[in-house]
Amino acid sequence: MVNVQSRGIILEKTTEKFETEGVFNPACIRTEDGVTHMFYRAVAKGNRSTIGYCQLIDGKVANRAKKPFLVPEHDFEKHGLEDPRILKLDSLYYLFYTAFDGKSARVAYATSANLRNFQKHGVISPEIDYDSAIQIFKKQRLKESYEICKGICEEVGGKNMMLWDKDAFIFPKKIKGKFALIHRIMPDIQIAYFDDFSELDHDYWMSYLSHLRDSIILEQKYPFENRTMGGGCPPIETEEGWLLICHCSGFTESGVIYHATAALLDKENPQKVLGRLDVPLFSPEVAWENLGNVNDVVFPTGAVLVGDELTIYYGAADERVGAKSLSIKELLRELKK
Repeated sequence: MVNVQSRGIILEKTTEKFETEGVFNPACIRTEDGVTHMFYRAVAKGNRSTIGYCQLIDGKVANRAKKPFLVPEHDFEKHGLEDPRILKLDSLYYLFYTAFDGKSARVAYATSANLRNFQKHGVISPEIDYDSAIQIFKKQRLKESYEICKGICEEVGGKNMMLWDKDAFIFPKKIKGKFALIHRIMPDIQIAYFDDFSELDHDYWMSYLSHLRDSIILEQKYPFENRTMGGGCPPIETEEGWLLICHCSGFTESGVIYHATAALLDKENPQKVLGRLDVPLFSPEVAWENLGNVNDVVFPTGAVLVGDELTIYYGAADERVGAKSLSIKELLRELKK
């Protein structure tokens, strides 16, 4: 299929207090000077996350901060800032992350003009309790998986939590003049369009959730993704369409396994799927991907394209950062089949 080369472990935890339990699920962006800026989830004891920072040159760590880059400042993120994604639209960098208060997981974001100073803008997810959201989904006769996934979230957050929304980022270009937000209300990947972030209020989301079926981009289709899907790396614009590297999870006899997969979306209408892999792009194979804080996980969150080489950075077993590289032309040919 696609020749995927392992680049091994890129980043591991240290003895610094903010990252003694793991470093994984990084956001990555390459600037014109050839430096890849990596913003990664750093986990301290008690499963409390901050966002760490390092720089890569030629795929190797060149500079690494000894303190967290972004830390909890508000109640909605008091338990952690998790799983960042980063992209640039026009002259502004957007850093999206999951804000976790110990019970509910929601999307928040920050912006920067220089990758050094970020301004937080708060939560942009629907502010609705999960029970009420499920009732809205039932009226649409959405598949039973939505209610099953509520149970998955309750295993972490318990009862009476807000609707979980994660794995979010916008396209690095507006679609027909609008921001296009990829996000994930389990088990599928959805898209939301808007003119300005200020629109994302309670009324917007109630209308959106009432027609959630119309916003689904990718849903479970193949056996290896029979549990959940989620957006991985921010979309990459190609001549053939938008390349979306995703993650997915599937139930197996030995437990849940997370894989990386990919889809090709139409440039003008990303809900039109032009191609999709029917087998994983890559899966946990070696010991450091199979064994960790969460076993059997590869979780792509950052990608850097140089010429024809696409390097995908991912969390491995929720403990460290790994990288894979491949030919983007080869992947696009496979997707177009």
